Amino acid sequence: MGTFLLSVYYAPGRAGVFRAKEPDWASGQGIEGLNSERTTGVGVVESPLGRASSLRKPGRARRARAGLPRWRAASPAPRSPLAPREQQLSGYNKRGLEAGPAAGAACGEGGGPGEGFAAPLRLKVRGRLERAASSPRGSPWPARGELCLATALRPWAQRRPAQIEAPVESATRPSHSHPGPLLPRSTCRLSSRPTPPRAPSVGSSSHRTGMERPLGSCPRCCLAVLVLLPALSLAHYESWPSSLQYPEYFQQPAPEYQQPQVPSDVVKIQLRLAGQKRKHSEGRVEVYYDGQWGTVCDDDFSIHAAHVVCRELGYVEAKSWTTSSSYGRGEGPIWLDNVHCTGKEATLAACTSNGWGVTDCKHTEDVGVVCSDKRIPGFKFDNSVFNQIENLNIQVEDIRIRPVLSAFQHRSPVTEGFVEVKEGKTWKQICDKHWTAKNAHVVCGMFGFPGERTYNAKAYKMVVARRKKLRYWPFSMDCTGTEAHISSCKLGPQVSLHPTKNITCENGQPAVVSCVPGQVFSPDGPSRFRKAYKPEQPLVRLRGGAQVGEGRVEVLRNGEWGTICDDKWDLVSASVVCRELGFGSAKEAVTGSRLGQGIGPIHLNEIECTGSEKSIVDCKFNAKSEGCSHEEDAGVRCNIPAMGFQKKLRLNGGRNPFEGRVEVLTKRNGSLVWGTVCGENWGIVEAMVVCRQLGLGFASNAFQETWYWHGDVYSNKVVMSGVKCSGTELSLEHCRHDEDVSCPQGGVQYGAGVACSETAPDLVLNAEMVQQTAYLEDRPMIMLQCAMEENCLSASAALTDRNTGYRRLLRFSSQIHNNGQSDFRPKNGRHAWIWHDCHRHYHSMEVFTHYDLLNLNGTKVAQGHKASFCLEDTECEGDIQKSYECANFGEQGITMGCWDMYRHDIDCQWVDITDVPPGDYLFQVVINPNYEVSESDYSNNIMKCRCRYDGHRIWMYNCHIGGSFSDETEQKFEHFSGLLNNQLSTQ
Repeated sequence: MGTFLLSVYYAPGRAGVFRAKEPDWASGQGIEGLNSERTTGVGVVESPLGRASSLRKPGRARRARAGLPRWRAASPAPRSPLAPREQQLSGYNKRGLEAGPAAGAACGEGGGPGEGFAAPLRLKVRGRLERAASSPRGSPWPARGELCLATALRPWAQRRPAQIEAPVESATRPSHSHPGPLLPRSTCRLSSRPTPPRAPSVGSSSHRTGMERPLGSCPRCCLAVLVLLPALSLAHYESWPSSLQYPEYFQQPAPEYQQPQVPSDVVKIQLRLAGQKRKHSEGRVEVYYDGQWGTVCDDDFSIHAAHVVCRELGYVEAKSWTTSSSYGRGEGPIWLDNVHCTGKEATLAACTSNGWGVTDCKHTEDVGVVCSDKRIPGFKFDNSVFNQIENLNIQVEDIRIRPVLSAFQHRSPVTEGFVEVKEGKTWKQICDKHWTAKNAHVVCGMFGFPGERTYNAKAYKMVVARRKKLRYWPFSMDCTGTEAHISSCKLGPQVSLHPTKNITCENGQPAVVSCVPGQVFSPDGPSRFRKAYKPEQPLVRLRGGAQVGEGRVEVLRNGEWGTICDDKWDLVSASVVCRELGFGSAKEAVTGSRLGQGIGPIHLNEIECTGSEKSIVDCKFNAKSEGCSHEEDAGVRCNIPAMGFQKKLRLNGGRNPFEGRVEVLTKRNGSLVWGTVCGENWGIVEAMVVCRQLGLGFASNAFQETWYWHGDVYSNKVVMSGVKCSGTELSLEHCRHDEDVSCPQGGVQYGAGVACSETAPDLVLNAEMVQQTAYLEDRPMIMLQCAMEENCLSASAALTDRNTGYRRLLRFSSQIHNNGQSDFRPKNGRHAWIWHDCHRHYHSMEVFTHYDLLNLNGTKVAQGHKASFCLEDTECEGDIQKSYECANFGEQGITMGCWDMYRHDIDCQWVDITDVPPGDYLFQVVINPNYEVSESDYSNNIMKCRCRYDGHRIWMYNCHIGGSFSDETEQKFEHFSGLLNNQLSTQ
């Protein structure tokens, strides 16, 4: 019989260890105690997994190691000073396992620290005792649920009905023993027979009775145990040192993944994902049956059927499914209709349907699926029907470039090496007999490289000659060079087989690729170009993305930047954009403005690329954008090289993986050490670089003090200071920083910290409204009392007579839209908002927008002095509901899809130009000028106009958002080449 032995010790540093000898459950005999002093008890139960032979099934332990949590002791609570050891040990015996107050707490019955136990459970399987890491010395508090687990084990065997003895103790306790609520403390006793009532032990603070009740009295805990126990009992072994002797059946390697067996009466089919894909793991479902590829109708199709399709293709699960031929209309027969699956079928052919070819559907109803990007570990392609199927796509778990020459083994990124695919758990090379440059082009694109190059074939022949054993994949690849992923390539000819069944590559060697990195990722970087060389302005750019190589696609046509409508936007067209920008192929073609809405015209619609174009403007497209809006702006996520930047940075001490103290890995005295970053002058721009480097999205907050986040004590030393970033760096180490570290305040309490977010707002000013509403007003000083109090006038206003004087004001309206993917919220909390008597509401941001009047050489001649702002939703698009308002001390912000309107007739919505002489000027409005709040795109925060003032009237013209035109057009508008962004350039 397979047995478990559960032992708990209660005294610090001491344990009771018991050996099981097929105990007599009726008498309690057969339990021999070792080191039994101060030992409280043991419960010996039959394994809930059945006999020991059932534990010998190969792979069960390995699966537990791969996918289940390991059994660890929780952090102990401090011992109560009023709970001496004698009190904790009183009333326990060897015959049953008494779970104590901790079990009651684990089961939801209360209990306080200082009255529990000190060690985790121990587990014994057929005579082998394995020991988990025990709690620290002096810790009376076990991991939550351990003792409840012990309590729940016995009834599973049900050799004899187990009973629970639950003495009810007093609910009183010292006020300082535990901050939690007063609850009646109880204990759970696991025993093989009822235990008669006992008198209270000497010195015990509790009174025990003989009350007995069923084990189900702690249902929440026990229900969880019943579900998790089989896995935990196996996973428990994985937390112990390798020096321990494992049972033989745990030492066996786990078997490779095997596709579920298809019943013999079910026809064998093959599946593929086709059509206008936006990711390689999605597409129109096509079935190969009766020698022909066909589609599946969307009638009655469900997520369960989608799961079956995705798993049959080697993906972990399905995310969703699509109807109405969203990936384009298929061709050929519609093989299946009214498909019903439970989700557990091994193949789509095992699901019920109308029958093969029996349908009333048309190809306008072809179904598609969206599968998870994650592949099934150990998935192996079924090649049994390869010779009977044409145009079969490649299905592999993973692919890699393995560097074999010493010159490439220590480079980042890896650009050259053997091409290997993972089949099952084995990496195999691809024979180069049918290898082409088109195959290399696709592989390089998958790893973030825009192109490929030739390599030194002689060097690789020497490497192959020295290696006697090479494992080859049984197939070759047949790519056209336009695919974004090898799953879209076809299987090439099968390699020859040796008579001994070993796959060989006759007269060939492993396929090799040598990829060319883009300019951003090249080892030398942009500095390799001569200073005199000035590249032409690109015709395409990305905006609003959280990571490098992703964003909304914008195209330059006729000197103006515009967006692309997502009609017919697919992975092939997106890959053309990615390679044009120096990245690899696209891993996702983003639709529905999920990377933010653009501004300006929509230049391209219904783009159809073949994949061989050098630029997106070379593709076939429709120049008309009827029916399109910026809610349909297209975007891309490109494959980028693995630079290893994430390994050099980490967040520590935060409440979740998206926040914490910034710690960097640097070399000090010849060794790599982790350290903190000085928080002095740390801002949101630097935090943006950190979040991007870690792949966590945008920065929502930057912290200059992190005393409340306790990181690794060995990482408290400051290793980087004076960090200043522009916001475009790939890594924090690429930002400017001090050569000699200097942080007077120290890095423990004043280390830099960040909080990251997957989304961010994006504020854009309506330039057309500014141009249409601008006018001059001469306003008497007597009506500007609030403006004087808030310092909204020029300095000369203090010398103006308050009874007879006046000020000339340039008034205008500003409408600020939030085009991002989250709400714009002020940096300060409500406690820091400022009350303004004149406006009768609170202002949440002291600096939100700058209004400036500049002469043509960029010198500021007048500026608005609006002291602070109240942010609210004035209007919203469509059916979006308003969320923020200034009245009644309401919450402030700008909802995604809404705008905040500052009318021209409110106080301080002006620039005082009383002292400005007539002439030509530039008018500029800058939103969020100090980068106090995170945004997905800061480049569109500035609005610029040309204006002419004749001393009596003013004209505004050419108002536009900065960066919305080409550099040449911008210079024509402004006649000042240095004013290209939020800050004045000194060029």
